[in-house]
Amino acid sequence: MNWNGITVGYALTGSHCTFEEVMPQIKRFKDGGANVIPIVSGTIMTTDTRFGTSENWQKQLKEITGNDIISTIVEAEPLGPSKLLDVLVIAPCTGNSTSKLANAMTDGAVLMAAKAQMRNGRPLVLAISTNDGLGLNAANIAKLLVTKNIYFVPFGQDNPEQKPNSLVAKMDLIPETCYEALKGKQLQPMIIERFHSA
Repeated sequence: MNWNGITVGYALTGSHCTFEEVMPQIKRFKDGGANVIPIVSGTIMTTDTRFGTSENWQKQLKEITGNDIISTIVEAEPLGPSKLLDVLVIAPCTGNSTSKLANAMTDGAVLMAAKAQMRNGRPLVLAISTNDGLGLNAANIAKLLVTKNIYFVPFGQDNPEQKPNSLVAKMDLIPETCYEALKGKQLQPMIIERFHSA
């Protein structure tokens, strides 16, 4: 996939368990020639978990993209007037961020970047990772599904027996989804079988 001349905003929110899956996708954009701008929510700048330290994830983002991390509303605000991003992907996009985006709340760098992207009428791609996607957050996902210029990385239930409300995107389809979104198309099928019990 040729990403030469394309600037990709790559935003991460606090689903730390999926970071290992999304880092290779950032590298795929970079290896394809894209200029990748990393954007993160506050939790990534401050929280260490069993999946890795904040310092380690920040280091990886900077090394892969070659760019400084945008982590505040003030840093993200110029993305609107500058029209810097051709496509913005939020991956992982937590239930918390999904809820705020669907209800026009802007309380951090990622949501500010999303607001800027929507202001410019440019594609915003969501790779959801939420334990309540088929619970209270189902209404927010539905609202975003019918919002112009928002596209979803194909998603499905990741553990229907133990977490029946949980939905997670197939992260290795992030570049393909963004590629289609730049053409104004939703990658299909959008709802997939992500987990299959024996």
